[in-house]
Amino acid sequence: MKFSANLGFLWTDRPLPEAIRAAKAAGFDAVECHWPYATPPEAVAAALSDTGLQMLGLNTRRGNVEGGENGLSALPGREAEARAAIDEAIAYARRIDAQKVHVMAGFASGAAAHRCFVDNLRYAAKAASAVGITLLIEPLNRYDAPGYFLNTTSQARAIIAEVGAENLKLMFDCYHVQLMEGDLTHRLHDLAPLIGHIQFASVPDRGAPDHGEINYAHMFKTIAEMGYADPLGAEYKPGGDTDATLGWLGWARRI
Repeated sequence: MKFSANLGFLWTDRPLPEAIRAAKAAGFDAVECHWPYATPPEAVAAALSDTGLQMLGLNTRRGNVEGGENGLSALPGREAEARAAIDEAIAYARRIDAQKVHVMAGFASGAAAHRCFVDNLRYAAKAASAVGITLLIEPLNRYDAPGYFLNTTSQARAIIAEVGAENLKLMFDCYHVQLMEGDLTHRLHDLAPLIGHIQFASVPDRGAPDHGEINYAHMFKTIAEMGYADPLGAEYKPGGDTDATLGWLGWARRI
C-alpha cells in the first residue's frame, strides 16, 4: 500500500519544506498538509521537486483562529470571506500541483448554515473544476470539534448529492468516522464511489495506527481489496518525535 504523511501533524518541529524532505527519507509515497499559507509556494514546490513527492491536498483557511473558528464555508453572512479562502486555496494548490482542496465548513448549525455550505460548495466546485482540482468535505467528530457543521458520512453524502458536482468528494477519515459511526468496513464499501481521500489514526488517542480499537492491518487490507490505490493519509498525532512512531509503516506498506 502507499501512504501519505500529513504534515499538519507529522514533523511539525521543522519548516514545511524540511518536513517534506523528512517524509521522503522516512519512506512515504506522498505528503499532504493543513494550512501551508505562511510558506511561499515556491519553497514547497522546490521541496516536492527535490523529493519527487506529490502534495495530495490542503485545507481552506479556518478563519479567526484566535477566536476559535475552524472553517468559514457554512457560516451565513461570511460568504465573501469563505469564497476568498476557497480562491486562495485553489490558487496555492495550483502553484504546488496539489490535486485536492478540503473545504472546511466551520462551527454552525441549522438550515441557513446548510444552504450557505451548499452555495459555497457550488461556487468552489465550479472554480476548482476549471483547473482540474477535486474538492473534499470531511465530517469531524463531536468530541474533538463540538459544534462543527459536518459530523457524519450520511450528512456528507446528502450534501454531495445536493451540490451535484462531479469534483466534490468525501474525505473518509477512519478516526472521525469510528468515533461518530463505527462499522468502518461496511461504511467504506458503501461510500466507495464518493470517497476522494482516506485518512487514519488510532482511536481513541489519535496516535499512530499500531494500537487502539481499530485493527488497521484489517482496515488497510480491506481498502486494498476494494481496489483503492491512492496513498492513505497518516493524519495522527505522534506525541513527540515523529520518526520514533513510524514502526507501523514497514508492515503496512507490505499489505
